[in-house]
Amino acid sequence: MGQEFLNLTDPDEVKRIIKNLTINRKTEKVHLTETYGRILAENVHATIDLPPFDRASMDGYAVHAKDTFSATEDHPVILNLLEVVKAGNVPKKNLLKGNCVEVGTGAPLPSEADAVVMVEFTNTEEDQIKIYDAVAPGENIASRGSDIEKGNILLKSGTIINPNKIGVLSAIGMSYVKVFTRPRVAVISTGNELIKPNEDLKYGQAYDINSETISSAVKSCGCEPIHAGIAKDDYNHLKDKISQFFDADIIITSGGTSAGAGDVLSEVVEDIGKVLVHGISVKPGKPTLIGTLPDENVDKIIFGLPGYPVAALVVFQVFAAPLLRRMAGIKEYKQKKEVIKFRVSNRYHSARGRSQYVLVKIREDQAHPILKDSGAITAFAEADGFFEVPKNVEIVEKGDEIGVIPLSRL
Repeated sequence: MGQEFLNLTDPDEVKRIIKNLTINRKTEKVHLTETYGRILAENVHATIDLPPFDRASMDGYAVHAKDTFSATEDHPVILNLLEVVKAGNVPKKNLLKGNCVEVGTGAPLPSEADAVVMVEFTNTEEDQIKIYDAVAPGENIASRGSDIEKGNILLKSGTIINPNKIGVLSAIGMSYVKVFTRPRVAVISTGNELIKPNEDLKYGQAYDINSETISSAVKSCGCEPIHAGIAKDDYNHLKDKISQFFDADIIITSGGTSAGAGDVLSEVVEDIGKVLVHGISVKPGKPTLIGTLPDENVDKIIFGLPGYPVAALVVFQVFAAPLLRRMAGIKEYKQKKEVIKFRVSNRYHSARGRSQYVLVKIREDQAHPILKDSGAITAFAEADGFFEVPKNVEIVEKGDEIGVIPLSRL
């Protein structure tokens, strides 16, 4: 029989250990077309005033505002039309008193103009424009630098680049952007019984679930998964597999962490590096291992997740994901936003003495606990997220408000 864990580490202490690990954030410059989903590695300052010139915010007529003050529907003001300026063109004539210039939305204004009359309040008769409504100075004008002035911060470091942020970068003419390099994460599944999804399943075997599950979770943290394949529950085979991926920024295994016979990850890590945590006082996920491998200047981190898919994914989200997001440059406040408040649909009894993570499905704005063990695949199919029950809480009452953590950022 295998040896049971002797020293379970409190989850808060595990988080402290992880937070104190030395990490290496790398940066690179990528073309604007390759920035979607990346994380800004520096503040972006406006390289130009936005707008870059005084421009019309409506289709209409650029005027001296004073020329319109007496305009009414019954007694319109009549101005002479000097020229037509569309977006992309430049005014050529001086705007003198008693005149106007037709402008399209976004068109630059004559330097003398201080307002734009909307076309809806005008009427054209040859080269004369009747104006039926007065405008105030500055009305319907987007002044140079009114959006943001050159040199001011436009986007902050740590911002996730999405379509509207790409639009912002385009607006100031940026073609290359400094972003955090995506950390490379080697994902290894361990187990003599595991086979690839495209292989024929024989008696006693099981398809590898965790490789794709954890790899997808790695992507959601702004990192790049490396599909490292399956390792046998054999010391030499597992050690060789880990050694093949020393160039990765972090290594994540699943399975092979329990204290039972044949689980050898702790031996491998202890021999080539250092085991920091082996056993966490949580359910599911007690047999989790965290260690470091030899590397220069930084801690080469290895996470050993439990083999059961539910336990592996929950432990990943609670302990590994915050570290990966920190390595990827995603700010902590963005992680906190993920917790969503719901009320529990029915009473839940928790395990004594250790924190528990409970899978839930969300229906009709309530969190419904999924009462299945961490090996149940149907729990995966039903789950939308999970909530934590602290170790000093034994009962969560029906209607209690809880914070649900989504199983994915998507």
